[in-house]
Amino acid sequence: MIRKVKEGYRVVAESGRNMGTYKTEAEAQKRLRQIEYFKHKK
Repeated sequence: MIRKVKEGYRVVAESGRNMGTYKTEAEAQKRLRQIEYFKHKK
């Protein structure tokens, strides 16, 4: 999930863990796709 914060956009796991803060929403979307890829990779 991506949340808008004062610093930019933050990628947050379902458990609430911070997975990184990025200046643009596009960067945050890219990181979220990377996380999902490796989460489902076998």
